[in-house]
Amino acid sequence: MQKTSMPTALTIAGSDSGGGAGIQADLKTFSAFRVFGASAVTGLTAQNTRGVQQVELPAIGFIAAQLRAVLDDIRIDAVKTGMLATGDIIQTVSEIIKTYRLPRVVVDPVMIAASGDALMHHDAAPVMRTHLFPLATVVTPNLDEASFLCERKIQNVEDMEAAARQIYAMGPRYVLIKGGHLPGDRVVDLLFDGRSFIRRAADRIRGEFHGTGCTLSAAIAAGLARGLDVPEAVATAQDYIALAIRSAPAPGGGRRPLNHFPDGFVPPEIRA
Repeated sequence: MQKTSMPTALTIAGSDSGGGAGIQADLKTFSAFRVFGASAVTGLTAQNTRGVQQVELPAIGFIAAQLRAVLDDIRIDAVKTGMLATGDIIQTVSEIIKTYRLPRVVVDPVMIAASGDALMHHDAAPVMRTHLFPLATVVTPNLDEASFLCERKIQNVEDMEAAARQIYAMGPRYVLIKGGHLPGDRVVDLLFDGRSFIRRAADRIRGEFHGTGCTLSAAIAAGLARGLDVPEAVATAQDYIALAIRSAPAPGGGRRPLNHFPDGFVPPEIRA
């Protein structure tokens, strides 16, 4: 049988037993983009659409073993990181990214679940800033995460621009500040490359949703795996998210997970 080439992506993130976020959302997103997905589980959550009931963290050695098992065998075109709960986990993941020289790293600095449950130890954020951000192609904080990272409250678009500059100084090539938590009928996202901003505004889709941050960062990684540059990958991911939110199902009694296979979405062409 003839072998066929397919882009690949690796998610390094926590597991959501409810299926709406974490590696479950990431792998579904990779599939929607026609990208082969691999995973390393950094945390186990007992979780549903209403919230997180319990969290268990695998041993550091097992997280490293998962990564080495994948990377010693499978070519990886892009990586996304999600829930990295402790400084030790962040350092381990960072060292492996450096050792294997992994390309196109999307860092979603997951700190708090949509339900408000903490997913990162308070003292882990400085480790992420120091060790992981300099390895990142793009970092994708929401407003709460950007506020925590910058130690300042973000109340408007001008504050978002200042936060993007501050996070860019921590080492990533691009910073995407997601503005969904600001009030108003329009949602503004800002992409910053150290020189200029790309501002994108869209009509707010009313409702409470689950897994939007995980899905967006996974979609960016999938676009990068297919050969898009960062602005193109971000724009494609934003279009995909809008479709996934508009057709979001309601399988439980809480926040609505996204439809990761929405009608009308066509994966971008693979570029060399």
